[in-house]
Amino acid sequence: MDWSTHYPAFVSEENSIESSFNVPIKQVGRPLMKKKVEFADLGCGYGGLLVSLSSLYPETLMLGMEIRVKVEEYVREKIIALRLQHSGQYQNISIIRMNVMKFLPNFFEKGQLSKMFFLFPDPHFKARKHKARVITNQLLAEYAYVLRVGGIIYTISDVKDLHEWMVKHLDEHPLFERIPDEEVEKDPVIPFVRTETEEGKKVERNKGEKFLACYRRIMN
Repeated sequence: MDWSTHYPAFVSEENSIESSFNVPIKQVGRPLMKKKVEFADLGCGYGGLLVSLSSLYPETLMLGMEIRVKVEEYVREKIIALRLQHSGQYQNISIIRMNVMKFLPNFFEKGQLSKMFFLFPDPHFKARKHKARVITNQLLAEYAYVLRVGGIIYTISDVKDLHEWMVKHLDEHPLFERIPDEEVEKDPVIPFVRTETEEGKKVERNKGEKFLACYRRIMN
C-alpha cells in the first residue's frame, strides 16, 4: 500500500533503504514513510472522530475506512479543505474506501495498530444479518492480528442488543480483555468517542443512551 498520497507530509526525506551490506539502495516503487498508520476508525462515517483526534495526536497517522462511495468522497474532500485552510494541520488523517470485513489484513502489518474504533456500527437487527456485524469471532481474529499487544479496541453503540453482542464476543475471545470502566474514563479519547461522530451527535440530540466498552489486546 502506497501511503504517500494519503500522508504526503510524512514521506521520508531519505527515500532509500540499506542492503545487508549497508549500501544505500534507491527505494523502488512506494516511497518510504516516516511513520505507519496507528489508529484505524472502521466504518468512520463522516470523519468526525478523525478530525477531532488529529490535533490531539498530531504525530500519529490515523485512517478512516468507509464502504459508502459518496461518504468517502465527502470526507476526502473535507480533509483536503482542512489542510488548505489550516497550514500544517490535519496532515495525519486520511480515508480509504474499503470493505473492512474483507480486506483489512491487506492494509496493515501484524501488530501495527494501537487503536481501533468501532463507533455506532450498523446493528443489522435481523438474525440472518448478524453475520454482517462488524464484531464476530472470525473478524476478531483479524483485529487481533493487526492490533499490537496493549492496543485498544473501542466500541460504542446506542443499541443495547448490539452492545451486548459485541461485549459477548470480545469477552469470549482469548486475545482481548475488558478494560475496567474507571480506567476507560481516564482515556483522553473517550470524550471524542462519545460525542464527535455524526451518529453520536444524533444520539445526543435524541437524548438516547450510549453503551461503551473497551478492550485491550493481550499476549497470545
